[in-house]
Amino acid sequence: MAVYPAQGVTEITGIETLEISGVTSSFYVLRCLDSEKKIRVPVTKVSQVGLRNVVDAHDVGRVMAALSSSKLTVEEPNWNRRYRRYVEKIQSGSLVDVAEVLRDLHLTRADKQLSYGERRVFETARQLLVQELAVAEGGSEADVGGRVDALLS
Repeated sequence: MAVYPAQGVTEITGIETLEISGVTSSFYVLRCLDSEKKIRVPVTKVSQVGLRNVVDAHDVGRVMAALSSSKLTVEEPNWNRRYRRYVEKIQSGSLVDVAEVLRDLHLTRADKQLSYGERRVFETARQLLVQELAVAEGGSEADVGGRVDALLS
């Protein structure tokens, strides 16, 4: 299992060698857990694209601490700038960043209505977080989702 930023947890199904424009390269073949989408990542570009291992127990604690904090990390008055910052944080690949986005949007939602884009980012962040925590802990997404929702409340 590996995490591909903004796509979530993937299963590494193999390594393929392909020739493209006369250059032979090896690629990890990834299958997204929540769809049949396949992604090929050049073995030499793994760190550049942000492919990483699923979080461990230590990181789960950091993620839960980030969720339970009441401090906003993105305090932009303009929803469009906030939206861009949130998307950047999700694409960073860090689960702590994803947890901060989820928490910030939850806190913002308590004060004012979220824009359509922010609601989509909220749902994406929640899905990515719940999926990875469920895989990391070996539990169900429903159980993890309930714990995440309880922490946010």
